[in-house]
Amino acid sequence: MSNHMYQKIILAGGTGYLGTVLAHYFRFTCKEIMILTRKPRADYSNVRYMFWDGRTQGPWASELEGADLVVNLSGKEVDCRYTPEAQAEIFRSRLEPTHAIGTAINACTAPPNLWINLASSTIYRHAEDRPQTESDGEYGAGFSVDVCKAWEQAFFETETPGTRKAALRTSFVLGRKDGAFPKLRALVLTGLGGHQGSGRQMVSWIHEQDFARIVEWLLQHPEQEGAFNVAAPVPVNNAELMRTIRRAFNIPFGIPTPAWLLAIGARIIGTEPELVLKSRWVLPERLQAGGFRFYFERLEPAVNDIAGTRL
Repeated sequence: MSNHMYQKIILAGGTGYLGTVLAHYFRFTCKEIMILTRKPRADYSNVRYMFWDGRTQGPWASELEGADLVVNLSGKEVDCRYTPEAQAEIFRSRLEPTHAIGTAINACTAPPNLWINLASSTIYRHAEDRPQTESDGEYGAGFSVDVCKAWEQAFFETETPGTRKAALRTSFVLGRKDGAFPKLRALVLTGLGGHQGSGRQMVSWIHEQDFARIVEWLLQHPEQEGAFNVAAPVPVNNAELMRTIRRAFNIPFGIPTPAWLLAIGARIIGTEPELVLKSRWVLPERLQAGGFRFYFERLEPAVNDIAGTRL
């Protein structure tokens, strides 16, 4: 009998930020962590790398046999200019891996217990009036929302009768090494850490440790499936977010960035103003109803935890 709780976890597109967070989190409780990537690197400890193109079936597909969990993290960064080429790649890099994994699971004789697909809280509309939950949230309009809808549809329409499925509508992940936090920290440290736009737009967020804990919670709760809002229960507005980060680094003030200036700055650094200006006010209704307990419910302890470990 192994002393590991889990035998095998597959992280598809797992070399990015969230894949690294999950591999780190499960390294002591899982016998084997298999990362599917277009650029395999040297195996270490119980983490193995295997080539896949995110599109076609190959030797990787048989690795899904008997797995406890498959997490699909594939998808081009949305932190870019939405040129027609970039838009096409944002769609393709989400839909094709989702279809490929669905096909592979369907062919398994012992299919994985659980398949988790990354999704985004951006599926909801710009909301300054009320929070959006899974039961009464309203979908927005525009390119980002179209991507989110197509991504979830591709996931849920796959035929996997032996495999439970959950889509993680993930909000802004607070993390030490990647994600948006280092960029905001850089603004704060250069004195530009004031609010962005009106500062009233809401920011739903999740600490990277709670993100990993939610994945494990879903693994341990076979009754849970469908779409989940992955966000801490106490969102803040943009002004409060920036103030909290400034406080963590003992920076007394920050120059605000009006919306017109953000539009210019975003063009210079090759991103879209929407990523900062859209009000994402999302609550984790289903996680809380299911009994999940957050380590980091409030922003200040979460930011202090990350800022205090300056890696």
